[in-house]
Amino acid sequence: MEPGTRLDRAFFSRDVDRVAHDLIGCRLLVAGVGGPIVETEAYAAHDPASHSFRGPTARNAAMFGPPGHAYVYRSYGLHWCVNIVCAPGSAVLIRAIEPVAGLEEMAARRGTSVRRLWCAGPGRLCQALGIDGGFDGLPLDRPPFDLRAGAQDVPVTTAPRIGIRVATDVLWRFCRTGSLYLSKPVRAVPVA
Repeated sequence: MEPGTRLDRAFFSRDVDRVAHDLIGCRLLVAGVGGPIVETEAYAAHDPASHSFRGPTARNAAMFGPPGHAYVYRSYGLHWCVNIVCAPGSAVLIRAIEPVAGLEEMAARRGTSVRRLWCAGPGRLCQALGIDGGFDGLPLDRPPFDLRAGAQDVPVTTAPRIGIRVATDVLWRFCRTGSLYLSKPVRAVPVA
């Protein structure tokens, strides 16, 4: 896919781990605010760490909807987290982006001038981009979202997912190798 091409629903109708890997380097903007994705995590329907593992609920309904839509939930009642729905019951958690567009808006929303902390982690990212529960179920190929392909040669490192208690050995955390904007440092082997 050519860099700058808008990602369509077909892009997300694939295995969730491939989508999570391929989103690294793609540009995510919400109403003109955002930047390239530098960290993701994959969650499949058969995955005990996934919100969809026990089937559809009112909370996870968007995960069973069409690919290429947002699944937004509140973590521990405090922070919003945004995921991109793939196959039914599977989604990619967007853990971090490199802030490049709408910097003043992100700084104001986050209440800090420390750029590295604006979008490093799913809760911070949603606050910086202005994402809340009202975005749940929205398509990512229409405003306020703008999600476009990035360079195809982005170096990616894989590691175990973080912040979960089950399936902790699954290497479905994908990070842009060497990025300063990750939610947590990663020490692992790069993947192709």
